[in-house]
Amino acid sequence: MRRIGRRDMVAAILIALLAGGVFTSPPLETLQGLSLDILTALRGKIIGDRRDPATSPVVVVAIDGETYDTPPFKGSPTQTWTREIGRVLGSIAEGGAKVIGFDVIFPSSIEQSEIPFGEAPLGARMKGFDRDYLIALRRLSDSGKLVLGEILSNDHPDRPDRAQQLAVKNNIRALNVHTDSDDVIRRMPLSFSIAGQPAPAMAVELAARALGAKPEIGPTGMTNLSGYAVPSAVPNTLTLNFRGLGRDVPAYSFADLRACVEKGDRDFFRRAFEGKVVLLGTILNFEDRKLTSMRLSGGYDGSPGSRCALPAPASTAKTRSDVAGVFVHATVVRNLIEQDAVTELGSPMRTILTFAFAAIIACAACMLAPFGAVIAWLALTAVYTAAAVGVFVHALALPLTEPALASLAALAMMTGYRFVLADRDERFLRKSFALYLAPEVIETMVASGKMPALGGEMRNVTMFFSDLSGFSSIAETMTPGELVTLMNEYLSAMTDIIEGHSGYVDKYIGDSIVAMFGAPADDPAHARNAVRAALKCHGKLAELNAGHPAFAGHGLSHRIGLNSGEAVVGNIGSRRRFNYTVMSDTVNVASRLEGANKYYGIAIMASEATVAQTGDTFAWRELDAIRVMGRGEAIRVFEPLAEMGAETATQAKVAAAYAEGLTCWRAREFAKAADAFGKTAETDPASALFEKRARALAASPPPSDWTPVNILEGK
Repeated sequence: MRRIGRRDMVAAILIALLAGGVFTSPPLETLQGLSLDILTALRGKIIGDRRDPATSPVVVVAIDGETYDTPPFKGSPTQTWTREIGRVLGSIAEGGAKVIGFDVIFPSSIEQSEIPFGEAPLGARMKGFDRDYLIALRRLSDSGKLVLGEILSNDHPDRPDRAQQLAVKNNIRALNVHTDSDDVIRRMPLSFSIAGQPAPAMAVELAARALGAKPEIGPTGMTNLSGYAVPSAVPNTLTLNFRGLGRDVPAYSFADLRACVEKGDRDFFRRAFEGKVVLLGTILNFEDRKLTSMRLSGGYDGSPGSRCALPAPASTAKTRSDVAGVFVHATVVRNLIEQDAVTELGSPMRTILTFAFAAIIACAACMLAPFGAVIAWLALTAVYTAAAVGVFVHALALPLTEPALASLAALAMMTGYRFVLADRDERFLRKSFALYLAPEVIETMVASGKMPALGGEMRNVTMFFSDLSGFSSIAETMTPGELVTLMNEYLSAMTDIIEGHSGYVDKYIGDSIVAMFGAPADDPAHARNAVRAALKCHGKLAELNAGHPAFAGHGLSHRIGLNSGEAVVGNIGSRRRFNYTVMSDTVNVASRLEGANKYYGIAIMASEATVAQTGDTFAWRELDAIRVMGRGEAIRVFEPLAEMGAETATQAKVAAAYAEGLTCWRAREFAKAADAFGKTAETDPASALFEKRARALAASPPPSDWTPVNILEGK
């Protein structure tokens, strides 16, 4: 996981603000409606709605295809249906309906027809045809059970016939709908201004009469009906909640009801309409169809109501992207009565939520690889969608498309930002070190966020020098092919170990290896890793000598020198060609310690600086204090035996005897020192060396200014 810096955090915030601002801006306000559509579809698909249509407070009386195909309506113009409509409405009212609303408008009467018919116009010959219908309207209007519909328009208003207006005493309400910019109905107006006064919409009027209350508009413009403050994201509108996708509203065929009137079955009207709000409207395939929030899920033109007189049609209800307009008004009535309208978040809250979502994904895209960021976006979007559907069950609509799209845009922009700017250094580092640095070391460097400075920087490192002993004489006995095979196997094995301990191989010089620990990647444990690598390299060479065919008969041995301290590391060289390497006295001392191994007959020698940085991780044997060529100051040198507690009994015995001898040596007790070194001289070359030196000084004591420092003349 990539670490986020201050620059990255600022970029993530700016990208989230930009994405959030764009996707909640007015030009993209249709996304808010799309969220409603998706939530409606997901709720219907995942959760559904099991409400019994019989419990619906509103029902629809449908002038449907069956009505047009059933006598006496078949082949008859709708202006001639008025008397039958009056009869059916009278039976519905007698059945106990609370209020009846018209979603159909009869703007003319057959009595007004000027078509010639014999010696007089048809209308004159039909005088009195609408009398019973108008009487039925007057009776229902006077009882407060009837509301006719009209369409308000400055250009082409659509109102009922003048005689109907007089019959209901202008008891008429608007059927206008609120259409979004994408021609989808998701919200409905609550009131209209008529002659400077607010007048409730048709659905609001019907719900108010059913509840026995009047709608009130508060100081903030919010409509209150019977204690229910109608939520309005868009002022003076109600957001439709199609909880049952239209199936929760029963629809009765007008043809069947007219036959039921002929049959005289009053009980049916009571069972079907008692206590209900009734909407008279059309359900036809190509007339008054509306796109709503159900357009993605598919809606239903109601649930077929029970039948009274005619057999039920054979056709079954199918989902459609559009629904009959009467069900839009029916949904509003039900939402108001059941206090179940959708509550949408206001613009500030939608913007904040969208920004937060985009910011989370922007940060994820900054920390993770592109594929991981996409997975994070998918996971977060899925979780958020599930939560949004969960709260939509309770009629609260969270923005869905805006956060999802804004966060996706933030993901794309942050990925582009990283590619162009933020990851430029990382790509440079990977390209620069890919061929000569272990992948895990490169990953460590990238994760640390610290790139090596071009031109060099001071770093505390541990240098590792190794060289094969007497290799020149061995090489003389081998063919070039055998030599290359041997060296490739040896160098590969040693390099794998070095890189496996976070080391960096600086160069190969023939059979020699120059490596450093602690650069280019930061490694607080570079001294411990260097010592472990040296011990493992020594053990690995023993395995190769014992088991690899290329090493058979050669008995290769090597020397390793370790030293820790400050060094300049970086890209060093000419303007045209440079290498990532290291320079300092720390490097020179490590090189000298590698060569000093041969004087003591050992394989690994480390400086006291390296020992100090390893703590108590290893068991050591102090060898001597030496002054290497080219350096005036003496340094103490040590041999690593094993991890602390892992040394063998023989190693411990030799180390103890050697320590005793070294103490006597430094105290000028040369005879005692010789005896102590002599205990292990047969098996330990370093003890043998000191025994010989101690006996010589015991026989010929040094001057008083003698110091126990071994001066090495060679490299």
